[in-house]
Amino acid sequence: MTAGTDATAAGGLAGEMEVEAYRRLFPLAFFERHLRESVRPDARRLGEARATTVALGAVSSAHGSALVRLGDTAMLASIKLEVMSPPAETPDEGSVAVEFHMPPICSPLVRPGRPAEAAPVISKALEDVLMSSGMLNLKELCLISGKASWVAYLDVYCLNADGSLFDAALISVVAAFSHLEIPLVSVGDDGRVFTVGGNEGKTKYELVNREKRKLTLGDIPFPLTCALHKDSILADPTAEEESIIETSVTVVLDSSGRLVSIQKPGGGVASMSTIKACISLAKERGQKLKEILMDSVEATMEVDQTE
Repeated sequence: MTAGTDATAAGGLAGEMEVEAYRRLFPLAFFERHLRESVRPDARRLGEARATTVALGAVSSAHGSALVRLGDTAMLASIKLEVMSPPAETPDEGSVAVEFHMPPICSPLVRPGRPAEAAPVISKALEDVLMSSGMLNLKELCLISGKASWVAYLDVYCLNADGSLFDAALISVVAAFSHLEIPLVSVGDDGRVFTVGGNEGKTKYELVNREKRKLTLGDIPFPLTCALHKDSILADPTAEEESIIETSVTVVLDSSGRLVSIQKPGGGVASMSTIKACISLAKERGQKLKEILMDSVEATMEVDQTE
C-alpha cells in the first residue's frame, strides 16, 4: 500500500468519525439535513419501509409461532392453547390472552427489574386490534358448547427494539395465528377434556375434533407507523428517528383495505391531508405485507409436505 493510499484511507476514516460525532452531538440537525434531501440516515426514501422477513414455526413447543424481522427490530410471537370452561355469557366461544414482553436484552433503555413502560400499552393495542379487526372467529375455539373451549395464550417477545415496535409485534401475531394448528382432543370418563397426540391416540380415544386444523382467518390487519416531522412523513421509523421526531401516527388497515384503527400518541395536531397521506402509505404497505405473509405460509407448507 502506497503512502498516498494510506493518506486517503486515513482521511476517509477521519471523515467517518467526524460524521458520527456530528450525528451524536447534533442529532436533530443531522436528521433534518437528510430530510432536506428527501432521504433518511439509513438511505431509505421517506415513504419506504425497512426490509421485512417472516419465519413461521420458530418455536417448536408452541401450537403456533412466528419470528418477524423489521429492519433491526425483531419480534417472536408464540401461541399456546389450553382447555378452559367458557364464561356463561359466551358459552360457545374461546378466548385470547395477549401479553407483550420487553426483556432488558432488547434495548439499553429497558432496565433489569423494571417493566418497560411501552409493554402494557402495546399489549392493549394488540388486543384491541385483534378483537376489532374480525380476523379471529372465537366460535372456532369452542370445543363443547358451555363445557370446554380453547384459550389462546399469545406471548410476543421483543428480541431487539429498533423502532416501529407495534408494527413488528402485530405482523408477528398475524403470522403466528396463520401458523396455528388446533390439536386433537378427547373427553375422559371423568368429563375432563385433554389433548391427544400421535396416530395411536387417534385410534385409542374418541375425539371431539376429528383432525388437526387451522383457524379460518377473516380480514387480516396490517399496520404502518408513520413518523411526522414538520412537513415530512417517514414510514416505519427507526428508534433513532422516533427519538427525534415530533409525533407519529399508526394506521391499521385490513386485507380488504378497510380502516381498523388510527393511533396517535400525543404530539402536535396532524392535518387531515397528513392523515390521508399516512393511510395511502399504509395501503401500499399492507399489500406488500400480505405478499410476504403468503410467501412464508407457502414456504412452510412445502417444507411440511416434504417431511
